[in-house]
Amino acid sequence: MTVSALILSLLLSFSGFSALALSLDRHHRAVFRTPVSRRRLRGLRAAGWSGLGLSCAAAIASAGWSFGPVQWIGSLTGSALAVVALIAYRPAALRTAAVAALPLATLMLPFALMR
Repeated sequence: MTVSALILSLLLSFSGFSALALSLDRHHRAVFRTPVSRRRLRGLRAAGWSGLGLSCAAAIASAGWSFGPVQWIGSLTGSALAVVALIAYRPAALRTAAVAALPLATLMLPFALMR
């Protein structure tokens, strides 16, 4: 396991949890001040579950099946705490942080997969 692999897994799971949180009407209203539409709801849910799946794949690809799932669960815990803290204290910042997490994850990908 490398630090870059852990950061990649954290960023992907953060963006996934952010999308899943924004698919809930209460959190969507807190961030965007509008109700969530059905079309956006489906898109956010698909993006959220895809982010969590990619996070799992990145953790397993970088650390293998022996430690990858453990790393993934740890990154899920950390990113979920970050999303909850942002929603509770700075809901508008969640949108910016979630959008910034994806390009950062793309930048971390080559470093995370190096051995």
